[in-house]
Amino acid sequence: MTAMLPYGRQSIVEDDVAAVAEVLRGDWLTTGPQVQAFEDDLAGWTGGVGCAVVSNGTAALHTAYAAAGVGPGDEVVVPPMTFVATASSAVALGAKVVFADVEEETFTLDPAAAAAAVTSRTRVVSAVDYAGHPADYDALRQSLAGSDALLLADAAHSIGATYHGRPVGSLADLTTFSFFPTKNLTTAEGGAVAATDPAVLERARRFRNIGLVRDRAEQRWPDEGGWHQEVHEFGLNYRLPDVLCALGRSQLRRLGDFLAARERLVRRYDEALADLPGVLLPARRSGARPAWHLYPIRVLDGRRREVYDRMRAAGIGVQVNYIPVHWHPAFADLGYRRGSCPVAESFYEQQLSLPLYPGLTDPDQERVVDALAAALRGVPVRSAA
Repeated sequence: MTAMLPYGRQSIVEDDVAAVAEVLRGDWLTTGPQVQAFEDDLAGWTGGVGCAVVSNGTAALHTAYAAAGVGPGDEVVVPPMTFVATASSAVALGAKVVFADVEEETFTLDPAAAAAAVTSRTRVVSAVDYAGHPADYDALRQSLAGSDALLLADAAHSIGATYHGRPVGSLADLTTFSFFPTKNLTTAEGGAVAATDPAVLERARRFRNIGLVRDRAEQRWPDEGGWHQEVHEFGLNYRLPDVLCALGRSQLRRLGDFLAARERLVRRYDEALADLPGVLLPARRSGARPAWHLYPIRVLDGRRREVYDRMRAAGIGVQVNYIPVHWHPAFADLGYRRGSCPVAESFYEQQLSLPLYPGLTDPDQERVVDALAAALRGVPVRSAA
């Protein structure tokens, strides 16, 4: 029986296991020295922009929006081609989500659509680095001219990517990362918020820790003793424990190798699929170096479902990323309608992610290519059995 190839997979080595085991044998399992050390290590990939680590990627978005002051009456502009949490975490704070369409080719937030969506109530404009490709942040900055809105980069796919030589993490006012197992590095579950404004970063750190204020200089009431702490604004427990930060630090030391492996696999896909009829390959914007979390092809002529089913039956774990957010029933119940973002919706109807992860072998990648070609020809695909 040939194993099912997943579309993404973590890479764990003995150094990762040893890093976790060392913390398990120590005194700290929750918030301890590995947390600050992981945040410092992450700043080495964000151009020195400070980071706050949190329990997962959705928590990172929720924390970032809270740190930006998002609340009832505010609007948050979001592209629909993303995981639902980019929008739902803003709704959880009482904001209204305004969907803006994506660009052709890279399927990241269209600066013109973003500019048209911004109003006096806009608190945040959230770009998504779809598939690991940085959005056009220079143009997005221009689209916010005259607005007080903050620019957020949902970089769940793109840690380690660069845009005109500048690293993701330094391109927007706020940046969020995810360290889920299929991402470019993992802490099992985990995420982080980067903020260029130290005051916003401090609000993020406080929000992830229940809102607790321990600094006596900032406390409002007389000191009750060494245990004294206060909550001035509500937060949540989104802390990432020491044991997982140790795993993240170990993974981060291999991020450069992970990115290089993904880039090599993308080149091989590009070469193998260049002349295959019935599909379009992912594009790159000039000046961008993607992190390639996904390899998203477009299957033409209305055949995406057919090709998906054939490849899955052959043991190839293709995936679709993503159902447009405004199509989810929770948003439909709020009055959002299909047809409002035609570029994203058209892309969704064609999109198919091929397996891509550092441990994908050349023979396995060739198996993916052969299965795709057979599925497009409409001939039986070799079974996984």
